[in-house]
Amino acid sequence: MDKDFPDLSRIETWVFDLDNTLYPASSSLFPQIDVRMRRFIAERLNLSLDDAYALQKRYYKEFGTTLRGLMLVHKIEPEAFLAFVHDIDCTVLDAAPRLDAALSSLSGRKLIFTNGSERHAENVLARLGLARHFEGIFDIRAARFIPKPQPECYQLMIDRHAVDPRSALMVEDIHRNLRPAAAIGMTTLWVKEDGHPDTEVLGQDGGDLSHVHHITDDLAAWLERAARG
Repeated sequence: MDKDFPDLSRIETWVFDLDNTLYPASSSLFPQIDVRMRRFIAERLNLSLDDAYALQKRYYKEFGTTLRGLMLVHKIEPEAFLAFVHDIDCTVLDAAPRLDAALSSLSGRKLIFTNGSERHAENVLARLGLARHFEGIFDIRAARFIPKPQPECYQLMIDRHAVDPRSALMVEDIHRNLRPAAAIGMTTLWVKEDGHPDTEVLGQDGGDLSHVHHITDDLAAWLERAARG
């Protein structure tokens, strides 16, 4: 037993974000999505790429996802957006054997909770070699296009997958997305990476972090310690 590690024996459900959490934020995968969002906005709203980028980041900060802002303000059809922005090359991701082993050693069921699409999650998990660990994917469609950190989608996820928040732990690379999880009784883990692309947009390192129960810069190592009890 690791005496310096918190007791997580009560955790029965492990809820993981996908992008920039199960693979490093420094990977060249999410920047592809970022570029395609910018192109989609520029083409649909007849904006320059610079103006499209500014709008993209403003909506992300204000609404939780760029898509939510586009839907509410511009009545953009979400399926067209998702199909376009997730048309990316997942081969830039390497398999994650250490994380695979850590997940294997971790008792309890495991879920994906993502603001992306189920198809995108399936593609990423297959590339990482992690798909076998997850019994369900709760994506933006299942959330009725209401994204994290809106509290309503957390309740939808809990209801759909019969999660007891008091015996669940949620893992995220964006700590603001952990606030609603903590509010309903979930244990929270922030995967903090230096140079994260959202640090400047969201002010990731500042403000109240009382909703963050644990922090790591190495998810696989942290889960290995969790599995050891």
